[in-house]
Amino acid sequence: MITENGFTRNPALKSLDRLLGKWNVSGEAHGQVTFNWMEGGCFMIQDVNLVGTNGIEFIGYNDKTNSLQSHYFDSKGTYLECTHHVSETDHIVLVDMPGIKGKFKGKFSNNGNVISGDWNWTRDGKELSYHTILTRVTTR
Repeated sequence: MITENGFTRNPALKSLDRLLGKWNVSGEAHGQVTFNWMEGGCFMIQDVNLVGTNGIEFIGYNDKTNSLQSHYFDSKGTYLECTHHVSETDHIVLVDMPGIKGKFKGKFSNNGNVISGDWNWTRDGKELSYHTILTRVTTR
């Protein structure tokens, strides 16, 4: 698909539309995240405002790996490269970097306005996990 700016937008990006909007985060993490399209529609931006950290993530399509990939940066100096899989029922995020391996496996509610899931991490040999619930507040 060609965007209004004349760029080719990979059709795989359409799956990220399920994430659009502002979400309240509860469970073992608290705060808000917002997903919006960058102008041109070739990258989605996640703005993360959680208790204890703020961050930003850019999600786009990687032609070399044929997957949705992201780069995440936060106020604690964390940098992550992630792979995303978004379907009608699931939101899965994988992290596979030196010193850190992680997976978020979230399920969408029937109406798509709640994602409930678990993060499981291994960071520098230590295992971490937490449950989180995202509840959509607005769609844009």
